[in-house]
Amino acid sequence: MNEPNAVNAIDLSALEKRVDELVQSLSELSQENAALRDQQGNLIAERAALIEKSELARSRVESMIARLKAMEIST
Repeated sequence: MNEPNAVNAIDLSALEKRVDELVQSLSELSQENAALRDQQGNLIAERAALIEKSELARSRVESMIARLKAMEIST
């Protein structure tokens, strides 16, 4: 009769070990997910800043072209 109890204890021990491993994996994945979300937020902000700079540069170039055309017409 002790033998089934020993097998059950071994199974329970293995199950506890596996649950601990899964909890550890969950914790690591949660930390990684949080880091990736932070990185994504930073990249989105950087992209927005670059788009704004690009739009400003395009506006300045268009303004210069308009002034050059106006100078060309006036001469």
